[in-house]
Amino acid sequence: MSIKKLSSLIRARFPLIYVTTYEEERVSDSIKAILEKMNAKVQRELYSWTQTTGLVNETSGKNISGTQNALKALEYIEKYANNAVFVLYDFHVNFGCKCRQPDYDVVRKLRDLVPILKTSASRKNIIFIAPELVIPDTLQKEITIVDFPLPTIDEIKAKLNKMLIQNKTVKSDTLTEEDKDKLCKCALGLTLQEAENAFALAMVNDGRIDISDLKIILEEKAQIIKKSGILEFIQSDFSIDDVGGLDNLKNWLKKRNNSWLERAKKYCIPAPKGVLVTGVPGCGKSLTAKAMSTMWQLPLLRLDLGKIFSGIVGSSEENMRKAIQTAEAVAPSILWVDEIEKGLNGVNSSNDSGVSSRIFGTFLTWMQEKEAPVFVIATANNIKALPPELLRKGRFDEIFFVDLPTLKERIDIFKVHLTRRLKDPEVSKNVPLTQETFLKLAQMTEGFIGAEIEQVVVSALCEAFFENRALEFSDFEKIIKTTVPLSTTQKEQIISIRQWADVRAVSATSAESKSEYQKETENVGTPDEKRDVSRARGGRTLDF
Repeated sequence: MSIKKLSSLIRARFPLIYVTTYEEERVSDSIKAILEKMNAKVQRELYSWTQTTGLVNETSGKNISGTQNALKALEYIEKYANNAVFVLYDFHVNFGCKCRQPDYDVVRKLRDLVPILKTSASRKNIIFIAPELVIPDTLQKEITIVDFPLPTIDEIKAKLNKMLIQNKTVKSDTLTEEDKDKLCKCALGLTLQEAENAFALAMVNDGRIDISDLKIILEEKAQIIKKSGILEFIQSDFSIDDVGGLDNLKNWLKKRNNSWLERAKKYCIPAPKGVLVTGVPGCGKSLTAKAMSTMWQLPLLRLDLGKIFSGIVGSSEENMRKAIQTAEAVAPSILWVDEIEKGLNGVNSSNDSGVSSRIFGTFLTWMQEKEAPVFVIATANNIKALPPELLRKGRFDEIFFVDLPTLKERIDIFKVHLTRRLKDPEVSKNVPLTQETFLKLAQMTEGFIGAEIEQVVVSALCEAFFENRALEFSDFEKIIKTTVPLSTTQKEQIISIRQWADVRAVSATSAESKSEYQKETENVGTPDEKRDVSRARGGRTLDF
């Protein structure tokens, strides 16, 4: 809501205006600012009402006795002879809700007031301020709804600067203007009070505020997400270095980091819309989403499409709208839709009376038209199950294909898992963490996916733990020999996915590693299948 728009509504003598917000103080300050400008031409008094205090003149502080009752307050407004704006807080309780019937005397009185407010000699407006929108059917034509947006980055930055001036003992010497911009961008989606609380908590923790306090603001945002009940806030401690291989995808993400900051406007860079990551199961798609949240220092919200669907008519569509609103409220943010194809199975079916199609349509329209910096990362194992509308340009910035790890990528994956787990020198004394060790293990696990490589490491450690001894290289050999990889059990599906991705997706693997694919896939399938796999490169080779 702009001050200009509300000012126009007041001057146009709109009788009943409804503002939905939790920020009573902020909207009250906006109304006072409007009246200060307008009073140069036409003097208007400002009254506020709550059920506990009744009507109060904001200028004189005079309390109008006997007006705590809603009906009595409306009667006073009707008889008041001067120009005035009446702000009624939480008046919506008289309009009814799920557990309460509307107060029909109050509703009727408001309907009677409308023509009086429009035509009386004195200029009077009633503004309702409430945290939720509740309007009786009989008042829908009389009430004008006005949106009151969450604070802008300039308002949040002004609040932070004011707090730094007021708290001179708080150290902020390492806080650059760009860091301050990041903190305030991260606080977008919070009310001004919530942002102030987050900044205050950051200050009292160690007596200073710097870029490391981003996590405190993210925790404050997590409260909003938890209250929605549809989205799940994912706390990730993975770094992008924990993702073995996938250099193309990682470089693409690194180059678009911070593209929502002010300095990106100099280059006219739009905030990225999102990516669709498809390919062989267990090769790091979900891990990339978690690591990306840490790298970009943005909240990661997981959308479970199963939670969207509800048995009550119309509630599924409302759940999708609520999920989108929550994601935008905490923007900039990352919205992760895991295994998106499973949630959209019923799009082309009439078994659910078109609910899936309507939800899908809402999601598609939002992806195309969204202006809030919400980056969508969707993962899919069975890309062929996705509707073609989702795959066209404009929905996602890029579609990446994740194939079986190459030799170089398997070396990286073993390095990540072994380095993370072999911390005790007594356990690792017989298995040196050298490039030679990683290379030997990678050569032994041709055709293994990333999840299988992780399980090889875990199982080998279990063998050593059971016998209460140091880890041996033979433990790895034993586990590898008894493991049947996914590339063997689902070779037909992998070949099919690669052929699809050849001309429709960009390889998540760099060109350097991609040169190994033909050699790596020679042992997968029958002779005819081997030729098909060799021809199917598994995604266009573009380096980012």
